[in-house]
Amino acid sequence: MRHRAFSVPEINVYEHCCYTVHPENEDWTCFEQSASMDIKSFFGFESTAEKIAMKQYATSIKKGKEIIECHLKQLEEENITHVPRWAPPPAPTTSHALPVSSARAIPACSSRAHPGSTDVLPGSPDDKLDTDYISRYLGNLTPFQESCLIRLRLWLQETHKGKIPKDQHVLRFLRSRDFNLEKAKEALCQTLTWRKQHQIDFLLDTWQCPQLLQDYYTGGWHHHDKDGRPLYILRLGQMDTKGLVRVLGEETLMRHVLSINEEGLRHCEENTKIFGKPISCWTCLVDLEGLNMRHLWRPGIKALLRTIELVGANYPETLGRLLILRAPRVFPVLWTLVSPFIDENTRKKFLIYAGNDYQGPGGLVDYINRDFIPDFLGGDALCDVPEGGLVPKPLYRTAEELENEEVKLWNEAIYKSASVLKGAPHEVLIEVTEASSVITWDFDVWKGDVIFSIYHSRRAPQPVKRDGLSAHNLACPAGNNVQLIDRSWMLGQDYSMVETALTCREGESVQGSHVTRWPGFYILQWRLHSSPSSTSSSRPRVDDVLASLQVSSHKCRVMYFTEVLRSTDFRGSMSSLESSHSAFSLLSAATSSSNQSQTESSISR
Repeated sequence: MRHRAFSVPEINVYEHCCYTVHPENEDWTCFEQSASMDIKSFFGFESTAEKIAMKQYATSIKKGKEIIECHLKQLEEENITHVPRWAPPPAPTTSHALPVSSARAIPACSSRAHPGSTDVLPGSPDDKLDTDYISRYLGNLTPFQESCLIRLRLWLQETHKGKIPKDQHVLRFLRSRDFNLEKAKEALCQTLTWRKQHQIDFLLDTWQCPQLLQDYYTGGWHHHDKDGRPLYILRLGQMDTKGLVRVLGEETLMRHVLSINEEGLRHCEENTKIFGKPISCWTCLVDLEGLNMRHLWRPGIKALLRTIELVGANYPETLGRLLILRAPRVFPVLWTLVSPFIDENTRKKFLIYAGNDYQGPGGLVDYINRDFIPDFLGGDALCDVPEGGLVPKPLYRTAEELENEEVKLWNEAIYKSASVLKGAPHEVLIEVTEASSVITWDFDVWKGDVIFSIYHSRRAPQPVKRDGLSAHNLACPAGNNVQLIDRSWMLGQDYSMVETALTCREGESVQGSHVTRWPGFYILQWRLHSSPSSTSSSRPRVDDVLASLQVSSHKCRVMYFTEVLRSTDFRGSMSSLESSHSAFSLLSAATSSSNQSQTESSISR
């Protein structure tokens, strides 16, 4: 372990480096490095100085890595494959040296003593992370990357009680986070929760593509590229996005996109077996011929941004290359709207061709065999992708019909919908027989603003009947209102609040959990949130006026899912829903509002 500090007038940077033995393999060395900076005064340019210092620190880390790799290369050139493990010098009274047999090989920077060895790594799950397995299914991994994969997989086996992703998919999350183990854990944990909530593992078996999508959705799989990656073709310029949304709704289109990504994962596995090398991503060819201002329809752009967000969060590192062909003059407008939501590493995979540039050198022939270039791009291969066209307007459905269809889709996904009326909150009764059980919830505020609260009562509430409907049936049809807390009950006597009330805005998605302290009856309540009236001294904001015009002040709508887990089952079963953000929200707002939702939703501890 070493410490060092260097100073510039009024700036102190403290760096900490630590070398430790890997907990799973004593032949590996773990290296951790961190730094902190203290700026006392820098003439008002503290922020600029901080950025410069961080940039310089990142450069130093990169240089240090290059030095270590150079040292390892020198050892390799000198045919040194074993470095004895360091041991403290013997005390003066000791008359014998440390036996050679007790020494362990421990190269620096997490390198194994025998990089080419095919021996099974100690502690590796299922004993299958040997050299042949890595080269056949995972690709070239450094010892550090291999170590991260093993540690993440062991963590999944210890904490997650559901279906564990395959190594190839776990590796995608590590690569997308630059092998930052903690960030990869967090992202993977949220994805596993999302997949469980929305039954994504069963999507390909249950999804039935509507005939309209088969006729007008201009996308499909088509052979593979020169690297063996599955090739997906999307003729976006020929697609009537507005018509598809107006007929099928955004949720149906989203499920279709998810099914395409699930198919892509399967195709990668199949091509890995066919070509005998790791195939972990696919190539997408997007033809923009026909793209015009009609495609810049605002709800369509919103659906596109939501797709980018959802796929990026749950299918990282699956796009190997994106070929954009025949980009028209309107494309820069679309690119300006979309590009801020695409991370820099993904943008580097984009190749954009205007006009017929794709036909010349550096074009399609560099990435796709001539035999597989589609006929509509001048190739010889027949392409089964539909030609699209305008969806007939008589098929358009009203907003209410689309809303009911999306409610049906969510009900199939074990979610329920409920209306929250003024003076009539919606409440869900949960009976807990064992203390320390965990109540989890996930809900979207579809319309209006609500206040979410959790109460506890030692006696069973008597359901209030409304319009002849009994509230005993908690799995009520969409729209039915259930109220359990009697008006005669006194807060603090008949029941108590166990969580601080949370105000949830329209479009927000909220997930959380509560560890119960006592057995009894718990009530989840959603009630209408009324905006405070403006005083004479405070003028209403423009946003508030617009919101009041768009949303009824007497009715809200929520989609929700709840589950009770035993304390012994909670660890890893849901991986803690606290502060998790669901990108599958019915009303995914812009990225900024989504991030706000994620921050404000952390109400359970």
